[in-house]
Amino acid sequence: MAFREVSVVVVREILRLWLSGHGYRSIARLAMVDRKSARRYVQAAVAAGLDRERGEGQITEELLAEVVTRIRGGRPSGDRGPSWQVLLEHKAFIAERLEKGLTVVRIGQDLARLRGVEVPSRTLYRFCELECGTRARRATVRLSDPEPGFELQVDLGRMGLLHDPEVGRDRVCHALVFTAAYSRHMFVWLTFSQALPALIEGFEAAWAFFGGVFRVVIPDNCKAIVDRADPTSPRLNEAFVEYAQARGFLVDPARVRHPRDKARVERAIGYVRRSFFAGEEFRDIFDARRRAERWCLHTAGQRIHGTTGRRPAEVFGLQEQPALLPAPERPYDLPHYAEAKVHRDYHIEVCRALYSVPAAYLGCRVKVRADQHLVRIYHHGVLIKTHPRTAPGGRSTDPADLPPEKAAYATRDLERLHRAATAHGTAIGEVARAVLAGPLPWTRMRRVYRLLGLVRRYGADRVEAACSRALELEVVDVGLIARIVEHAREDHDLPATSPAAGALPLRFARPPGEFAAGGGGAR
Repeated sequence: MAFREVSVVVVREILRLWLSGHGYRSIARLAMVDRKSARRYVQAAVAAGLDRERGEGQITEELLAEVVTRIRGGRPSGDRGPSWQVLLEHKAFIAERLEKGLTVVRIGQDLARLRGVEVPSRTLYRFCELECGTRARRATVRLSDPEPGFELQVDLGRMGLLHDPEVGRDRVCHALVFTAAYSRHMFVWLTFSQALPALIEGFEAAWAFFGGVFRVVIPDNCKAIVDRADPTSPRLNEAFVEYAQARGFLVDPARVRHPRDKARVERAIGYVRRSFFAGEEFRDIFDARRRAERWCLHTAGQRIHGTTGRRPAEVFGLQEQPALLPAPERPYDLPHYAEAKVHRDYHIEVCRALYSVPAAYLGCRVKVRADQHLVRIYHHGVLIKTHPRTAPGGRSTDPADLPPEKAAYATRDLERLHRAATAHGTAIGEVARAVLAGPLPWTRMRRVYRLLGLVRRYGADRVEAACSRALELEVVDVGLIARIVEHAREDHDLPATSPAAGALPLRFARPPGEFAAGGGGAR
């Protein structure tokens, strides 16, 4: 059978009773130990120099240490006692259970139920670590509490189902729990969503509840806050970093699967679930949020905390709240971050609206930051364009972003198109003005672009001459002007009117002398 360890207090009592003149039988009865054990401790003390004639002053810590060493040095070690030998006989059974993922506690229960073997749990833990290769639980060092108002630990935990009247069904509800590291005062914000806007809404409510902002926030590695978790170099969501900059706090996310990094709030999740959410009925999430705030103030805040021994709300009000940064005065304008490609129409789509980008970036991928008022477009970290925010379905186009030859048509700028035509010639400008005259001028812009295309192909002089002739004939038809230009001789300019040499000779006309008045009268 396993040895029962005798405490140092009992060893001291055995020696004190022996010095008082008691025999071994009496010592065993009064100290509640076996008579043989009493004899062994007394004999070890005598060998270490204990004298029955010198009184109790000789029982020192050094003497007790030597006595215990003499007695326990000859016993089987804790790792190789009888229980250990029993476990060795069932090693295959234990290893099989460990491979299936069973806990050591469950394995101990199975040993007692199926094999009739009962061993101390600590011995079973050591056996699994040394003989079966399970990882030992590492020791931890308790960290000192931070300064008041310095650190806020945040965790997101599942509470359960909550009815949502908007969709007419129950939905999974999560709690965003904020715990002040110094006072342990907490705030609970319930939400159906784990997206960044919902989390920032919870942070804004927390600053209003606490009356200020903590200097450091230790959040969970939820995707809305941490894009890529890493023990040393986590990559944070840019939108949340910008929010932290706006509110003045630093972000130090906990490591993945290391709940002790934020143990104060990690334990609070279960406390909130058991003490507040479980067994309660709420009308909707807004009712749950109001009741959660009252619970934080009057229940969780007024309890005697098991670690600090004080009321969290009182400690927070006296020591922590005055040390916080000022609370926000205005709601936060949450920006929208996106990546977009500059399409062939020189626009990008952001939040279902279109925004123009300079023509030089056609086909490039750009980063966009859109808030309630402005849309900023970046390329390789450089701001290249700013637009006012447009409602979904809208368009914001800067004509300067488009190629000059396409800007007028894209923006339906008739005056700009007319100026471009007039720059090549007065007659060309007059034809363009006549073409654009009408109730729906933008439907005829392509005709003016065709006219400008003739200028680029045949030159301004030939097109100017053709336009002058068309105006004289009072025929404003770009197709006719194109045919005139195409069939004109290329070795000289077109004349404004047909030459006289081109007329047919007169066959039946009389000379002028025959119509002169003579001396005689008419015959």
